[in-house]
Amino acid sequence: MKTNIRKSTKKHAKKTGYRTRQKSRGGRKVNRRQRARHGSF
Repeated sequence: MKTNIRKSTKKHAKKTGYRTRQKSRGGRKVNRRQRARHGSF
């Protein structure tokens, strides 16, 4: 049986993705700032 080890890039994406940011007050602030700058993303 092969044990799946998550790649560092996936790990980073999981920690810094949109959904993760939505979960905290500060992250929502970041998302709002990005939306204001670039439109919806």
